[in-house]
Amino acid sequence: MAVANVGWIGTGRMGSAMVARLLAAGQKVAVCNRTRVKAEELAHLGAVVVDGPADLVECRTVFITVDTPASLVSVANALFGAEVGPRTVIDCSTVDAPAARALRELAGKTDTAVLAAPVSGNASAVTGGTASFCVSGPQEAYQQARPILEILGRSVTYVGEGDSARVVKLCHNMLLGVISQTLAEVAVLGQKYGVTREALMEFVNGSVLGSDFTRYKTPAMLSLDFTPTFTTELLRKDFDLGLAAARVVEAPMQVASAAYQRIQEAVTSGYRDADFAALLELQARGAGIELKAEGSAA
Repeated sequence: MAVANVGWIGTGRMGSAMVARLLAAGQKVAVCNRTRVKAEELAHLGAVVVDGPADLVECRTVFITVDTPASLVSVANALFGAEVGPRTVIDCSTVDAPAARALRELAGKTDTAVLAAPVSGNASAVTGGTASFCVSGPQEAYQQARPILEILGRSVTYVGEGDSARVVKLCHNMLLGVISQTLAEVAVLGQKYGVTREALMEFVNGSVLGSDFTRYKTPAMLSLDFTPTFTTELLRKDFDLGLAAARVVEAPMQVASAAYQRIQEAVTSGYRDADFAALLELQARGAGIELKAEGSAA
């Protein structure tokens, strides 16, 4: 068994960045990953590498950061395969309702509290301490876990009981996609009239519509460097989940549905593994123009 107060399942880009922050803050963390070598990369920072989720049951708190519903159910079965479990499980994955429900049901057999805690921000934001968390679940468990979550991000928002944080994160990511598609559209419109993307984004970023997000994405829009921070395929997955959730409660999603079609087109037009900022290039292609790098990247 791991000698650590925090266990971590899933050490991809996001998981590794969050584990590194905990280790830097003096937390003792035990980690495991389906591909063990990714977990071993954290050993030099002080992480204890274990064979699998079952080795983390004695940790007080266990985080899960996996990318698909099937992966979440798989690790949950492994974590709760015995009659004991950790005091709290914090799931940072963005998954569908059945997978989240399966996790809670398995945890209930060992009296483990489950918090849903999806994160806003990529691995770079986590490293820089600017990520944000929305959290739902038992309030007592949230209050106990909050100090650890505050190490990981600049803001932690409790949004209610149950699985409501999952819905909040899906709302967030659909808004992200709608904004990205709209930015692509207006940038191409401006380009058609001879306005550079650099000038347009300088104006937008200095206006009331400017935000951390528009300023963060501006370099990619100018350089046309679509090295992934969050791929179009992952954004499509979140739209699939969000639109499915909307259908359950019959909430109209007209604008999000239109944005989804463009995201789907990006996935099937060669941008599957590119950053979602590649929506800009797809939009330009549809308008019959070829974009060139601008600003310092030109």
